[in-house]
Amino acid sequence: MTGLLGCDFSSSPTRTKPIFLALGSSRGGCVTLLKTEQITSLDAFEARLRQPEQWTGAFDLPFGLPRELVVQLGWPLHWHALMTHYASLSREDIRNTFAAFCNARPVGQKFAHRAADKPAGSSPSMKWVNPPVAYMLHAGVPRLLAAGVHLPGLHGGDPNRVALEGYPGLLAREVLGGRSYKSDDKAKQTPDRLIARKDLIHALEMGQTRLQLRLKLTHAQRDALTDDAKGDSLDAVLCLMQAAWAQARCDEGTPNYGLPAGMDPLEGWIITA
Repeated sequence: MTGLLGCDFSSSPTRTKPIFLALGSSRGGCVTLLKTEQITSLDAFEARLRQPEQWTGAFDLPFGLPRELVVQLGWPLHWHALMTHYASLSREDIRNTFAAFCNARPVGQKFAHRAADKPAGSSPSMKWVNPPVAYMLHAGVPRLLAAGVHLPGLHGGDPNRVALEGYPGLLAREVLGGRSYKSDDKAKQTPDRLIARKDLIHALEMGQTRLQLRLKLTHAQRDALTDDAKGDSLDAVLCLMQAAWAQARCDEGTPNYGLPAGMDPLEGWIITA
């Protein structure tokens, strides 16, 4: 049976803000959370991905840049060449280049967007603050490539280790609407956010999302997800559910794990969007 992996990624992981992995399995529409792991360095993240296992994973980081941005900057128009070029830049290079791009555009249209951003409700992958997803791409995608994983629709790799772009906010909003369920700021870790996490976990366990999958947790796992006010472990589980949906599409014979046939091979796509 193919394992499942959900990843809440950090571009600068530490002991206090690690990369979270949720590992699980799926059978008969039920997704079982087996365990979570915390990874405190990018080297350890790459080493973990290199392990000879079989999994389908959804990773909460962008896998591509907006075509409009890439064309205007004169960067490579083939995905692997673009990622190689992007990895060669420093974070300062990225910030300065993207800031100059934005400063030359009218108010309300500062950022370029990928086709997936609107249906997913995601931040543009060129955004370098709040959240710094441009740095997440810069830190994460080169590690995925170095680990030799397969990125459907973008780059061939080991077919036993399949990495897809996930986005936990997409699934969370389906359940909670605009309610917030997490915060890194201790002062904002309120009872309302605690209740929202409980509601979100309950909906996942009851299968009350369009993914039509039920999450199976132990009492201890449910308590741990509820008590994580930063929401990192819950975000990893949301990605796990998206990975399970993608694997189910593959099992049904759907090409590319349910990615749209018209996906831009430069920009990539957010699974389930």
